[in-house]
Amino acid sequence: MRIGFVGYGSMARALGSRWVADHAVSISGRSRQKAQALAEAIGASHCEPSELVQVADVIVLATRHEVAIDAIDLIGGADALAGKTLLDINNPVSHNRNDFLPRTYDGKSLSEVIADCAPQAHVVKAFNMCQATVWGMEPPVFDGRTLVTLYCGDDLGAKRQAATLIEDLGSAPFDLGELHYARLLEAAAAIVIKLLASGRDPHTVLNLIEPEVKPVA
Repeated sequence: MRIGFVGYGSMARALGSRWVADHAVSISGRSRQKAQALAEAIGASHCEPSELVQVADVIVLATRHEVAIDAIDLIGGADALAGKTLLDINNPVSHNRNDFLPRTYDGKSLSEVIADCAPQAHVVKAFNMCQATVWGMEPPVFDGRTLVTLYCGDDLGAKRQAATLIEDLGSAPFDLGELHYARLLEAAAAIVIKLLASGRDPHTVLNLIEPEVKPVA
């Protein structure tokens, strides 16, 4: 896969460093210096924001949630994203507030707003429920249980790409359904963020745990 990141923070570093062995990874953002530095550090390529849609089929919005919509304009606008898979890994939760309640947009999730702004792109919500250090685990296993990564979206092809990328990290993909279920994922992530802010270990996660299915004798 050809994967392009808009942003060069801890999530771009964690995910990009894991995917670069199997995929063509490109890093871009407003700061050329920071994007180049991350690309060099993880063995990825660097490109200008205007070039990202040309070199990537899957684009990861790895910016702060406040500028996720601005990032669409930065890489060429909605028309440039037609047919692209757009991974939204953001959480609209302000770290400056003490209630840690996720922001909604007239009842919609941030992912749905992104989809409204880029209607020809295929938006998938994924990778938003864990801190960056979790994605650096090889593999992400807790008490012998593989981390389950929930994701959602409206396009089946885009979701298959997301599921492959989840599996590449050693995690188990779980399709939650259509994109409007991003409202649940953003709310669930707010719980994790609240726990992390209270001093919990950065590896704290919410995991989907089901009883072991044992074969019938």
